[in-house]
Formats: sequence, structure tokens, C-alpha cells
Amino acid sequence: MKKLLNFMLAAALICSASVFTSCTKQDNPVNPADNLAEKIKGKWIFAERNGEPTPTNKKRVFNIVSETKAYVSASRGAEPTMAMKWLDHTEADVVINGNKMTLTMQADEHTTVEDEFIIINIDDTEFTANLKVSVTVDGTKEKVSENILCLKKLARDYSETILGTWEGHVTNSEGSEYDDGKVHRWEYKADGTYVYYSLDEAGEWGSSENDLNEYFVDGTLLCTRWIDNDEEFREWWEIAYLKGDKMQWKALRQNEDGSTYTATFEMKKVQ
Repeated sequence: MKKLLNFMLAAALICSASVFTSCTKQDNPVNPADNLAEKIKGKWIFAERNGEPTPTNKKRVFNIVSETKAYVSASRGAEPTMAMKWLDHTEADVVINGNKMTLTMQADEHTTVEDEFIIINIDDTEFTANLKVSVTVDGTKEKVSENILCLKKLARDYSETILGTWEGHVTNSEGSEYDDGKVHRWEYKADGTYVYYSLDEAGEWGSSENDLNEYFVDGTLLCTRWIDNDEEFREWWEIAYLKGDKMQWKALRQNEDGSTYTATFEMKKVQ
């Protein structure tokens, strides 16, 4: 299993309520310095970076639980020049001063990540901010990125309702990067692991034998990772609908040439 040593987080993303809606212009923004500690409480997901949507695999979810504590989730893929950290409800220290909010996370024993938000405006459903992300590795601090971001407030969390076994398939021609177009099953467990099933030649369901099958759901963001032949793979979706025995996923994917498309997946609960 590959060891992830360094951590870099670049801000990004995509809007949440309907998965790819744009952030609206706030004609009457609330003064962000007026009791920001109360206004900012709740679960937020990256929506836009500099006015542009970004693929689902560059999302982050922030759960601001108090003026001193938050939890951050993100699942990023390995890039040629860096290893990206898997964050599953990782605790962060929060400091709020006027319209500035700073989150500090200890990504690993070598790496500290600092997110500095300068809030521009905020209401009950979204906020915009200038975000500077800094990473300190073994005492050396570097600014990684600075962008104007919009974040949407998440009204739903599917971490409990996803539990159980689901059967599904892609519903468009460009679905999962790893999918073969056939029907498969996933059993999501409460301990953050899952079992993947596929049909064999005899029509029987067989489970995978990967060394690692992990997932997390934070709000509407679903992140999975697995190891096959000593190589780690990851995939990200947003849960667009989950009620009763029906679930739908969507994701914004990016091709190598920079073009994007929307992948969709449809599932039904079997257990």
C-alpha cells in the first residue's frame, strides 16, 4: 500500500443543492463581521472557484460546529508532483476574528494545513470568501493557493441512510471511470468500509478481495478508495437523490483535454 507523505489542498468546486447550480449574486449581503461565529455554523461544500465549477474529485466539505472547532472532509487523487491526502471528517482548530476565519489541520506528523477565509458576504444558504491555503511541511511554510470561492450550505447528510447493500449501474455513456457498464453491488458498512460485489460467469454474486475498501459520506459527498494489485484507486460522487430504496449519483468529470461532462449513476437498495 502506498504511503501518502505530503499534503496539498487546492480550493475548488461545484455547487450543491442541485449538484451543478451556480452561486447567486447577493444583492443584499449581510455584514460578515457581524456575529460571523454564529452565521458560519453548519456544513458547507465548495461551490465555485473564481466563478467556475471544478470536478467533483476536488471538493471539500467543512462542518463548522463552533467558533473553535470544525471538521473537514476531502478525497483527492494522486497527481504527478504530489500525493494528496484522504481527509475523513478530520478535526480542525478554528479562530474567528471579524470577517476572517482560520482553520488549522494537522494532516500528518509532518504536515500542517491552514485555510484562511476572508468572508466577503454570507447568508443562510451560501457565502463567498477569499481563501488562502498554506501548507507547512517540517517547519517550512508555503502558500499553495489563493482564490475567490463560493460555498453552499448543505441541508442533507446521507451518511446514515446510505448504509446497506445497493445495486446499480451507470445511466449515461460516460459514467464511472472504472465501470464496465454492468450491474454491480456495494455494501456500505457503518465502520467506513464497503464490500464490492460483481456477477461471475455462473450468475452468482462474488465479493472483491482488495486489500482496502474504504468510503465516507459527508453531507452529499461520497468518496471511495480501494487497493488492487498494490495500487490505490479513488472515485468521487455527489448523492443527488436518496430516499427509500432509490439512490442517484452525479459527478462532474474532466477529460485530459480539460473538457468536462456529467456522469450519472442509479441504484436500488437490495438489503
